Amino acid sequence: MASKNGPVLPQPGKENILITSALPYVNNVPHLGNIIGSVLSADVFARFCRARGLPTLYICGSDEYGTATETKALSEGVDPATLCAKYHALHKDVYDWFRISFDKFGRTPTDEHTGITQEIFAQLWKNGFIEERETTQAFCAVPEHNTFLADRYVEGECSICHDLGARGDQCDACGNLLDPMQPDKNAAGEDESKGTGWLINPRCKLDGSTPERRKTKHLYIRLDELNQEITAWLDRVENGWSANCVAITRSWINNGLKPRGITRDLKWGVPIPKGLEGLSDEEFANKVFYVWFDACIGYASITKCYTDEGNLEGRNWEKWWKNPDNVTLYQFMGKDNVPFHTIIFPGTQLGTKEKWTQVNHLSTTEYLNYEGGKFSKSKGVGVFGNNARDTGIDPDVWRYYLLSRRPESGDSEFKWEEFIDSNNNDLLKNLGNLCQRVVKFCQAKLDAKVPAYPTTPIASLDEYKEEINKLLKEYNEQVKGTKLRAGLATVLSISGVGNKLLQDNKLSNQLLTEEPERCNAVINFALNLLHLIAGVLTPYMPGTAQSIFRQIGLKAAEGETDIPVVIPDTWNPNVLKAGEPIGTPELLFSQIPAAKLEEWREAYGGEELRKQKAIEAEKAAAKKLQREKEKEKKKAKKEKERLAKEQAAKEAAAAGGETQPAAGETKELPLR
Repeated sequence: MASKNGPVLPQPGKENILITSALPYVNNVPHLGNIIGSVLSADVFARFCRARGLPTLYICGSDEYGTATETKALSEGVDPATLCAKYHALHKDVYDWFRISFDKFGRTPTDEHTGITQEIFAQLWKNGFIEERETTQAFCAVPEHNTFLADRYVEGECSICHDLGARGDQCDACGNLLDPMQPDKNAAGEDESKGTGWLINPRCKLDGSTPERRKTKHLYIRLDELNQEITAWLDRVENGWSANCVAITRSWINNGLKPRGITRDLKWGVPIPKGLEGLSDEEFANKVFYVWFDACIGYASITKCYTDEGNLEGRNWEKWWKNPDNVTLYQFMGKDNVPFHTIIFPGTQLGTKEKWTQVNHLSTTEYLNYEGGKFSKSKGVGVFGNNARDTGIDPDVWRYYLLSRRPESGDSEFKWEEFIDSNNNDLLKNLGNLCQRVVKFCQAKLDAKVPAYPTTPIASLDEYKEEINKLLKEYNEQVKGTKLRAGLATVLSISGVGNKLLQDNKLSNQLLTEEPERCNAVINFALNLLHLIAGVLTPYMPGTAQSIFRQIGLKAAEGETDIPVVIPDTWNPNVLKAGEPIGTPELLFSQIPAAKLEEWREAYGGEELRKQKAIEAEKAAAKKLQREKEKEKKKAKKEKERLAKEQAAKEAAAAGGETQPAAGETKELPLR
């Protein structure tokens, strides 16, 4: 979305906003949870900032390196580059359909990315924040595989919470980082671990075999040496973060930061730079950077692709990324990405000893579940990006529903019944009703022109204006504070005030006949209110907002496709002038038939979802039974111990008669 005058760059003296959404990994189709968790949430905020007149850059792209890509490419019979090109295009197509307004949706396999990643590593090496270690790594010896395994391609039982579905990098059940195998002991007898636990009974995700332990040399970033700087930085900035984000980050700090491996035995990735003093070119010739070391650097490299437009020597990207005094960075992601953005990437930036733009505000989401189960592409459970389009429902309706259920403080649930209800009631009966009544009345009864506002003010309308401005103030504060659900609810509240205006004044032919000035005032006020509603709705439902703009008579400038949007601090009903023609009425929303409920439920995982729920119910029942058995076991043990004590007491009494009290003791006498 570069302007005609070139790429968007920070402007002196203005509040410059840099926005990123977590880079999606391109080995599958994004599901609705992925979309609401990062790209859609960030898009709402980017559109809001632009409409507020702030210089804004929204960056995202596909994260393409790593073992997962190599393995997926092998399974599809193509090379990694071909696979990534396919899935990059697929992701971009899904996001385009959802009307995501990236300034740049780039990729990580670029010369720009390699250059910046190697440059950052060289600074870390020079500053002493990198160390070499010979370590033990999981190796799958099955002939068809025969390779070292990325951490997330080893699965097993979490050593901390004992969840059986943990991955070798992280346990989703307890949130702790893990090693794929129990770490070796160092000279002091301590675990050499980058995580806080490991997998019990590890197995290869691809073939189920038990991995071997093999030695290999890797590079580690010394997060332990950066602990003090990271903690001091965190103390300064965490007030702008989501509560769950702070909790996850602080748990890392409290557990103590440890060195973390940043290299892997792969071919598909950023190679380790050569020619660094003290670092063997030969030993690391066949290694690349671990994807989670270089993925976050992708934000900067994708920015460079945008701002410097192919000039590898260009430094315009630094105006965004090495300008903390003039740029505010907002980052959006799901909670599983938090540690990489709040510990590892900031630690990497701090370790270079350069002046980086670091995250000021971090907005994270919990999980979006599906109809009481979980999304599963392999089992066909849930709605994925391409499925949403197949329903024939406009993308703005999908945007509305997902944003109204955004899991900001806890997990939320996608339910088809709620999806249909949100369209038929929230949108059709509130926003759709207001727009239709006002525009159609003006077209049919007022010659399709904005009526004149009476010279004598109508006092009652000032009350509506006051209420609308109160809501507008709340809206601006909510969205700027990334309280996106609340902001959307406020948009509907503003629309609700408009419907109340029509009801209170009984808009009808009778009002036009008996009180023409009041009727003109109401329609003038309502048309101008629709202009405001289109503005505040734009971040959430941009296509719908453009329809409202057209219906009230606005047109895009020559050569442009969209009508410009401004969200003001204060609203006055005077943007549309008397006598200006309005546009043609359009239906904003259509009724979704109730019959679609079961059709869509069955189409998107009906049978598999029932199986999934049955399995979960069986697991829950088994856990409950196990708890009851353990409870009974403890109870039986206590009873056995009690009986043993009684028996011992009887035997002692029989052997020696009543025991006399020792000197100084008082024998208790029975109460009468």
